[in-house]
Amino acid sequence: MIDQEKYKQIALKILLPIKEIDSKTKANEKFLFTATRSKSGYNLPEYYLLYFLFVDLLGFKNLGKFEKIAFSIPIDYNGKAFLIEHRKFGIGLFIQDAEKDEKYAEEIVKKINGAVKSARPFYDYIAQEAVNSSKFNINNNNSKLFERFDFLLKLYKENYEIYLKNKGKTEKKVTKSQSSETIIITSLDFEYSQKSNWFAISCIEAFFSWTEHLFIHIAVISQNVTTGKEISNLIDAEWKTKFTSAIPITTNEISKFYNDLLIVRQQLRNFVAHGAFGKNGNAFMFHSNAGAVPVIMNHKKTKNRFSLNGQLSFKEVEVIELIEKFISFLWKDSLEPIMYYTQECELPTILTMASNGFYSTAIGSMEIMRIFSDKLMSDFDNSANMDW
Repeated sequence: MIDQEKYKQIALKILLPIKEIDSKTKANEKFLFTATRSKSGYNLPEYYLLYFLFVDLLGFKNLGKFEKIAFSIPIDYNGKAFLIEHRKFGIGLFIQDAEKDEKYAEEIVKKINGAVKSARPFYDYIAQEAVNSSKFNINNNNSKLFERFDFLLKLYKENYEIYLKNKGKTEKKVTKSQSSETIIITSLDFEYSQKSNWFAISCIEAFFSWTEHLFIHIAVISQNVTTGKEISNLIDAEWKTKFTSAIPITTNEISKFYNDLLIVRQQLRNFVAHGAFGKNGNAFMFHSNAGAVPVIMNHKKTKNRFSLNGQLSFKEVEVIELIEKFISFLWKDSLEPIMYYTQECELPTILTMASNGFYSTAIGSMEIMRIFSDKLMSDFDNSANMDW
């Protein structure tokens, strides 16, 4: 708990002489309809900070929603009425007389900013309570993260195709001088082989970044992960835990995807994420009569087709093929409605809809999910446009 009265009194002291309107507050008869936006109002804090301050902490009256207005809080400053309103084009401080009231608006905004800063512990309390009660949405960045992956995938494929067309080909250049002739033979495929490998590694990293985010949304929508604590723990968990939380291993197909992708994930993390030194001496070579020998010696030949060697080179063709097959798998059967909601519609994941059973109903079929998603997108659009 927090001592709200303490922060209320601190804020009120900073805001003086701002107070709630009363019968003595002077205002034009049609002020609510003719108020104009002040220039100083552009320096106000975020709309939600103002709402929590004036309505939740201080108890000022909110006149409610109107067309294109989310909330309207009238205030008294030295006996004159001003309005704090969140309109379609943003939060603002609205005044009666553009010429006379602008200087007062500047003073009001300074006091409000000071009061907001003093109430930070109160805002932290509100946020923590929302998480504890699981009343929050999870922002959806899946589409942007996938676009990054897809961009790198295309670059990899373009360069790999050029590499294949020039594989084994060479180019001879002859440079002549007065006394000699120099012949330089260049491998045409080397440049594109290297570039395609670089793009492949970046593409693979982007894939795991995308799935780290995607699996959180899938887990909430389909696997009954419904509390703020569970989600916080899952966000902090390793990729393999996110995978199994979102897609339980119930078939041989899922098991194979999990095991193969986990190998790639571990090797990529162990090698690339450690500055190309790997772990446990991957980048070390010791001296011997046999020449330079890796510190980590393979005593047995393994069947790991995704191995990452000491030159930062995946067997990228096989890895990319695996990733593309997994992406196709995500859009099949019971996962398709979830992917439609979170990937195609780009909707946020709403925790209350997970806990009250809305999602479990919606993911039952693509038809239900389309109807549900269309309604939700329409509601979000109306809210953004303040069409109540």
